[in-house]
Amino acid sequence: MGEWHPDILGEGFEQRSLPLRPDDEGEVVATLVRSRPHPGARLFGEWRDVDLLYVHGWSDYFFQTGLARFFTDRGARFHALDLRKYGRSLRSGQTPGYTVSLDVYDADIAAALDAMGTAREGRRLVLLGHSTGGLTLTLWAARHPGVADLLMLNSPWLELQLGPLGRQALAPIVNVRARLDPLGTHPVVDLGFYTRAQRELGTLPEAPEGWRPAQGFPTHPGWLAAVIAGHARVASGIDVGCPALVLLSKRSTSALSWSDAMRASDSVLVVDDIARAATRIAATVTIARIDGALHDVFLSAPEARDAAYAALRRGMTGLA
Repeated sequence: MGEWHPDILGEGFEQRSLPLRPDDEGEVVATLVRSRPHPGARLFGEWRDVDLLYVHGWSDYFFQTGLARFFTDRGARFHALDLRKYGRSLRSGQTPGYTVSLDVYDADIAAALDAMGTAREGRRLVLLGHSTGGLTLTLWAARHPGVADLLMLNSPWLELQLGPLGRQALAPIVNVRARLDPLGTHPVVDLGFYTRAQRELGTLPEAPEGWRPAQGFPTHPGWLAAVIAGHARVASGIDVGCPALVLLSKRSTSALSWSDAMRASDSVLVVDDIARAATRIAATVTIARIDGALHDVFLSAPEARDAAYAALRRGMTGLA
């Protein structure tokens, strides 16, 4: 593995490259970003024996410094993983975010956990995933029960926006296209309104070129088939082997045209469908609906953001 180096987020953040097995697009790496607590929090913080691993969503990378500080101020060691072909891990010539199976990220997560040293040091592990990263971590935890002590999900993409019946109807068509033309194109459905909402709220910093396009990465049949397969697994009922906390906006807004409501709602997912799907992932699931929250609840307006952090703190109570 590579050495730790200063990260683009500046003081207090470091990154480490995690080499993975090459694929047909060449070199493959994941990138681990870390932020460590100050000495006082490290010794006396309520979460001083906790390691947290964050995984981003689709067309995204880690940049939420306030989220990191929330945990490090309380003694936890914070880590975030830019998965292969995303953000810090995206290499020239690669198809951004592309995979034909969400299981491939087992290697990325294994490399991250090894670099973190959580198991070797006998520390407790908390997972936090946003959107597609929430789906990825949910499926990973179900395949590795007992590794994580708590799974926290920020608007996890646990169900297709068409709902269960729409997903079941679409799946055969997508699967055929995935076999015949896995890298084929899809119509652009992201009109950039979610990005606009974050910019108007002032919660979205400028990203390096290509890391977080305003209308998202192009999507492909092979990738969509992998996501739908993940949704089907969740719908069938799984067990992540630990308590789960799911943070969601209180309401959704259609993304077909701009409205001011997009600054206080989820314009990406159908949150009621996600709430129902979340009840199938663990024996103990707490669902916190945040009034006024965006799709990434931690990029919402201050009042909703504060409510999301309060929900996180309540969810962590069992680890204190």
